[in-house]
Amino acid sequence: MLDKEPEIAADYGYLNTIMSEAEETVTPVYRKLEQVSLANHEKVLEAFHKSRVSEYHLHGSTGYGYGDPGRDAVENVFASVFKAEKALVRGQIISGTHAITLCLFGVLRPGDELLVLTGKPYDTLEEVIGIRGSAPGNLAQWGVAYRQLDLLEDGDFDWEGIAGSINIKTRMVMIQRSRGYDWRPAFDIDKIHKVCRLIKTIRDNIVIFVDNCYGEFVEQQEPIEAGADLVAGSLIKNPGGGIAPMGGYVIGRKDLVEMASHRLTAPGIGGEAGATLGFNRHFLQGIFLAPHVVCEALKGAVFASAVVEKLGYDVSPKYNEKRSDIIQGFRFTNSEEMVAFCRGLQKGSPLDGHVIPEPVLMPGYEDEVIMAGGTFVSGSTIELSADGPLREPFAVYMQGGLSKDYVKLGIMSAIKECQAKKLKKV
Repeated sequence: MLDKEPEIAADYGYLNTIMSEAEETVTPVYRKLEQVSLANHEKVLEAFHKSRVSEYHLHGSTGYGYGDPGRDAVENVFASVFKAEKALVRGQIISGTHAITLCLFGVLRPGDELLVLTGKPYDTLEEVIGIRGSAPGNLAQWGVAYRQLDLLEDGDFDWEGIAGSINIKTRMVMIQRSRGYDWRPAFDIDKIHKVCRLIKTIRDNIVIFVDNCYGEFVEQQEPIEAGADLVAGSLIKNPGGGIAPMGGYVIGRKDLVEMASHRLTAPGIGGEAGATLGFNRHFLQGIFLAPHVVCEALKGAVFASAVVEKLGYDVSPKYNEKRSDIIQGFRFTNSEEMVAFCRGLQKGSPLDGHVIPEPVLMPGYEDEVIMAGGTFVSGSTIELSADGPLREPFAVYMQGGLSKDYVKLGIMSAIKECQAKKLKKV
């Protein structure tokens, strides 16, 4: 519960001045984001036209879901937008971690090696791989070897180390595009393109797999265009546009996507079955709106970065730095400030704004995590949320924002809570 000690009265009028100054500062950045958004809008609209999407595609199927034209339309649109040979887009995929897991278990076999080029994977993947815990059926128990190549101090790929890390057993190389819970930049398309070319010159039969969570529509190109073979993500992040109530996607080379689909259902069935109920409409409308929603989230992140930095906190990325995901990091001096920030952001949420977040241990995470997000879709990180593990460097990572103006209100509330924490009597 919140500390009930008396607070010293505070005048927050100065925040309005800081926010006004920040808005003027970041306006040129907004214009650049809008240019990317327009290009992505055009790409999505072309995909709808190419797939000849009609009203009857919005309806769903029941039971086994055989012969669902709406499901086919959804997957054709995704394949076209992301320039992939094939797409698997399903409500039965429960999260980004699940989509990634389908790719790992779909492609890798006993005796193969998974090489991660971006250091320690996101917390929820550690148990999937088997580098933490002993969850039944993890990759290690199936005889799949794992190695990781740590990033350089500046957060870049270890370019010199990549060639020496690939051996005859290396079947898949994995790249985590977003920063996750690491205080590092996200990997932009140019760097993904460069590393893909390097890998293919070493061995052209290695599967290059990209965890694309939080990165969709941030740039004008996607990882498949940069040379990746297989890509996965979540529909309650960027490509769902705040409309999709669940789901995930796998896109890429036809044979690899089919391997993942047989892991989702059963060998011999693959992607030919799977009822969509009434969710084709949500998936299609979601990706249609996604370029706009991602642009709004990025504008909110840029604004928040400028404001929070003006208040003396460390931020990543800075407001004018290149972005390749929607995540905005704020680094605090202790875990109490982390908790205060998330509690303040929760107060700016449309749902459960009265609820006080508490740090808890969650499935798949090693440390207690503080989370904020009163979202219409539970856990939707394209709406407005923030979270972080209670460990050094005491960073909170904010994602999403269906409207930059709602992000402004949420940031104002979060800052007030942090400042109030400092003003409490000891």
